[in-house]
Amino acid sequence: MELTVQVVEKLFSSPCEFVAGAQNLSQVPDLNGLPEVAFVGRSNVGKSSIINSLVNRKSLVRVSSNPGCTRQMNFFNLNNKLILVDLPGYGFAKISKKESHEWNNTITRYLKGRREMQKVFVLVDSRHGLKDTDRQIFRFLDDSAMSYHLVLTKSDKTNSNDLQKVQDQIKSEMSKFTALYPEMLVTSVHDSASIMELRNEIAKASFRYCK
Repeated sequence: MELTVQVVEKLFSSPCEFVAGAQNLSQVPDLNGLPEVAFVGRSNVGKSSIINSLVNRKSLVRVSSNPGCTRQMNFFNLNNKLILVDLPGYGFAKISKKESHEWNNTITRYLKGRREMQKVFVLVDSRHGLKDTDRQIFRFLDDSAMSYHLVLTKSDKTNSNDLQKVQDQIKSEMSKFTALYPEMLVTSVHDSASIMELRNEIAKASFRYCK
């Protein structure tokens, strides 16, 4: 199937339903071998808003002003074509160290052994740039030979000069990470063109799996 704008728009305008939430690997549902893409990032990076925008839904994924609310892996079935996986946020200082360790361990164990996982989209707040916790995720994904794509979020919440500085800083580091896709995406949920770019990258990953 040729990956045209119409094909991508049709995919992301299709029904998308919540399948299950899993707090540990034993609770991960049977997803019938469908291709998967995952979204991971620091708490309050805008993950829920991005996923809602991708599938043209306002409340498929709960959006909260309180960081650390996503405490499980959430699975969404996009028209029996693709599974979107919303992973728990990391780097939220107010949770206990035990909780943080458990969440991070679950995330890493899930990603490391997931044959159906086509790409991980690592979300980074464009106002803050890379943090050490982001780099730790990058290194883990490199070690796992898991392809991943950096997505800057909330680009509407910073001015163009500061946004460019963040992009330049990130570009200066990107070559250090072997499994990182060489071009970052800059997104805002209020910019439909940037959301369409992200849809296109997701579709390319999943359509390769289906061929």
